[in-house]
Amino acid sequence: MLVRSGVRGILEAADGFAVVGEASDGRDAVAITRAMDPDVVLMDIRMPGMDGIEATRRITASMQARVLILTTFDIDDYVYGALRAGASGFLLKDTTPQQLLDAIEVVAAGEALLAPSVTRRLIGEFTSRPTDAAPVPIGPLAITAREREVLTLIAEGLTNKQIADQLYITEGTTKTHVGHLLTKLDARDRVHLVIIAFQAGLA
Repeated sequence: MLVRSGVRGILEAADGFAVVGEASDGRDAVAITRAMDPDVVLMDIRMPGMDGIEATRRITASMQARVLILTTFDIDDYVYGALRAGASGFLLKDTTPQQLLDAIEVVAAGEALLAPSVTRRLIGEFTSRPTDAAPVPIGPLAITAREREVLTLIAEGLTNKQIADQLYITEGTTKTHVGHLLTKLDARDRVHLVIIAFQAGLA
């Protein structure tokens, strides 16, 4: 309750943000999201009744809202489950108010965001674990050679600007390639592209 109140206070005090609902457990979070259709849901993982992983799965499966996980742990099995469930990323609860606001804007814009201190560790560990579904290789006709290059660099953790600099293309062109990858590979966001790249052996 104290953490929720603190987050709500940060958001209500910031320009351009509106809190449309607050839930005490996963079941309430799903119901409120369905009713209010927010852009972003800030989700805890450990909650009574339905946990944040199942709530995230239900939200991302049938709604447009993006889910940003707030967790106490930098490496946590629950976080892997949440990302598999469709979360667009996670932050640690000791993040600063400005970092939280920036993260919400990034996720709302369709990008993904992971706590910087654990990005590489998390993705490497997450993608090495077995999943219920067998990975689907990316066929040579699915994406172009340039898109494959961009996907590989995304998996290495590069930003759009860094990718543009490395491939000697504009940042706008990079964004176009990323958009095509999201569409062609039916990916939710950048985190999902990283997962696909690892599963396809591109990173």
